[in-house]
Amino acid sequence: MKVNFDHIGEVEFDDSLILTFENGLIGFEYLKKFVLIKTDDDLFYWLNSIERPEFCFPLIGIRVIDENYPFMENFEAFAVVVFNKDPLKITINLKAPIYINQDSKIGLQKIIDDDKYPVDYKLFVEC
Repeated sequence: MKVNFDHIGEVEFDDSLILTFENGLIGFEYLKKFVLIKTDDDLFYWLNSIERPEFCFPLIGIRVIDENYPFMENFEAFAVVVFNKDPLKITINLKAPIYINQDSKIGLQKIIDDDKYPVDYKLFVEC
């Protein structure tokens, strides 16, 4: 399958890589099919909508930040990244992670009911 994504251009990938989000994502419940793209030299993953190629969600693996983050068996947890021109203002959403099972090609988003995990966790801090 070939899709022309707005932010990275045309990408060709096998249909077996398509992830299904039965309930969509929060605020984007109508989007059900995505592909997860990561280049070797990039810190971030890109969750790209197949139905609406103009929609892309930058993600980061949460285990890189918190090895004790709530997990779901057979799923990897990702946080949505909110970019900013100032790197010190880049945040991630730890309250509503996206869980992906690469084997079954299923994804879901879930709310973590714990004040320990904020919506706007700063990804970078000044040293």
